[in-house]
Amino acid sequence: MPSHHTNPNVRPADISLPNDDPGSRTLRRGLQVLDAVLAAGGEGLRVVDLCQATGLERAPVHRLLCTLLDSGYVARHGRFRYTAGPRLAAMAGAAGLPNMAVRLQPVLERVSAGCGDAAFAIVREGAQSHCIARQVGTHPVQILVIQVGTRQPLGVGAAGLALLAALPDAEVQAAMAANAPVLAQYGGMTPERMALLVKATRERGWSVIGNHATRGVLAVGMAVRNAAGEPVAAVSVASTLERMPGERQKLIARSIGDTLTALLPGGL
Repeated sequence: MPSHHTNPNVRPADISLPNDDPGSRTLRRGLQVLDAVLAAGGEGLRVVDLCQATGLERAPVHRLLCTLLDSGYVARHGRFRYTAGPRLAAMAGAAGLPNMAVRLQPVLERVSAGCGDAAFAIVREGAQSHCIARQVGTHPVQILVIQVGTRQPLGVGAAGLALLAALPDAEVQAAMAANAPVLAQYGGMTPERMALLVKATRERGWSVIGNHATRGVLAVGMAVRNAAGEPVAAVSVASTLERMPGERQKLIARSIGDTLTALLPGGL
């Protein structure tokens, strides 16, 4: 069971912002609950976990869950846990994920062929990353850390970290706040550690992370932007720590960047 901590980034429910009417408060609280459920992935969260993740009391969390269940945004997982519901899956399909996967697959193929290791593409779903495409490389040892359909907290893997770092500060803080209750499951990750990784990624222009999503594995990632310059996806390459010294990390990052420029010059 992951440890849970009071999250300093979550505003207590009893503090109001200027012009904070009841309808806006309820909507914001519902989105907090939904973000926390998404961040938990397939295992879901209990009501007590949601209270800790959002700073809300049990009664409003129960009321919000009833509405989210009725509308299909949340589903029950067993007797006491809640996960993402079918409405979210339908929305993801409508948002063009299959087309994004098709457009990113050639990028993965070229990058993987150049380095011999597996390449991955992810998009963001709330506070989570969602793997939409994967390419297996030619090296005898392949690190297939995730598969198509895998969801995990945004930032614990290289592609998710690259995408997280490319977001505005407010969205970075919101995602880390939603994910705080489950981060410890990923190699002892903490919000403080993730904030440092985001800072380093922004300074470097690409992400590198090891021993968090999977022990003994290091990966390099880079955000993918659309025609408007907005970060909408990310690509990563993963291998063993031994195959990823500093110089090779730079070569792979350069390969990802060059391939994105060549195959998606106008953005995704």
